[in-house]
Amino acid sequence: MSDALTDEAETLSNKAAKKRRRREPPPDPAPLPGLVDAHTHLAACGGRDAGSVRAILDHAQAVGVDQVVTVADDMVDARWAVVAAEWDDRVYAAVALHPMHAGDLNDETAAELEQMVRHPRVVAVGETGLDYYWPGKSDDCASPEVQHETFRWHIDLAKRVGKPLMIHNREADRDLLDVLAAEGAPDTVIMHCFSGDRNVARECVDRGFMLSFAGTVSFANAEELRVAAELVPDELILVETDAPFLTPHPYRGQPNQSYCLPYTARAIAEVRGVSEEEMARLLGANARRAYNIPLP
Repeated sequence: MSDALTDEAETLSNKAAKKRRRREPPPDPAPLPGLVDAHTHLAACGGRDAGSVRAILDHAQAVGVDQVVTVADDMVDARWAVVAAEWDDRVYAAVALHPMHAGDLNDETAAELEQMVRHPRVVAVGETGLDYYWPGKSDDCASPEVQHETFRWHIDLAKRVGKPLMIHNREADRDLLDVLAAEGAPDTVIMHCFSGDRNVARECVDRGFMLSFAGTVSFANAEELRVAAELVPDELILVETDAPFLTPHPYRGQPNQSYCLPYTARAIAEVRGVSEEEMARLLGANARRAYNIPLP
């Protein structure tokens, strides 16, 4: 075989190996007891029925992740999340309309969401907020104006039911914080998958908001996130997977599930200069306090 053909074959082989690796789930981390996955999407992880949800939670619990909060993006997902939380007592739900689906809010869906959020297994209103990345890129995404209106409705709902507000924020830092200030934030605000810089982090901390960090905090290009994770006070930090997305380093791009949470918790412990066991206890305790969920 010529050198050119050999090089081409090696390139194709490397591409196939990389594609195959992206389909493979990461190996199990060493157990790290006491964790709570503060934000995941069980249905998108394959948890479509009681048996598959139980399997995901059994896998997570084997490495120390005792409880999870599964989060809705739209009305179908919200209905499913409530049912999933009834299937397994390790699962809790958060329901809302994601900013992309903000246009789905009407009298009927508002009434149904309010009924769902009062369910005892629903622990937060979320994820809601602003997303300035997708408008113009996707015909299915609500406009910023519609997002603002729906976000304000969710803020009011969280205050009326007395449950945490779980925030989705993508490229909308200033406007999102201004809306929260104008409307008056609920007692507990959780900045899901925090992605801001140190200045945004400080402003959130000054307002008493909780910052939840996903696998992105472990990425090589995420120095600002690591600064943010270091400056957050102990009582305001959470950890999440946002599974099946944002798998932590060194498994970036591979399928994510709640069992991968110890990788991110250990990355945060390293940034904060504390033991991984102490970090896990703190992160778990914060999630249980924020969501008002009992010890397992």
